[in-house]
Amino acid sequence: MAIARFPSLVIDCADPGELAAFYGTMLDWKVRTSPGWADVKADYGQCISFQQVENYRPPVWPGQDVPQQLHVDVVVDDLDTAEAAVLELGATKHEHQPGTTFRVFLDPAGHPFCLCVS
Repeated sequence: MAIARFPSLVIDCADPGELAAFYGTMLDWKVRTSPGWADVKADYGQCISFQQVENYRPPVWPGQDVPQQLHVDVVVDDLDTAEAAVLELGATKHEHQPGTTFRVFLDPAGHPFCLCVS
């Protein structure tokens, strides 16, 4: 028996509103912000939260000098279309691309995430 319906993910960053706007637009989820905190929430209840951290340092991927802190995979129908959309939102395509069924990007705070096809 599950004790929760949806897991929630909290991501450290320098600017919660900026990161919530990025993920909210990419996922078409509602954005709510307050000082030092922001949430994006799906209509069905799933939530990702962003918390402001002083002296935030973005991860360095694929190295581990500054660990990646989290990794989000987003399933898409078409990699090329999704890539164009996330780049327009402010993502950066990482130079290291280790696979062919997914692409690695950095969100505006420097966290790696992948667009994946199933």
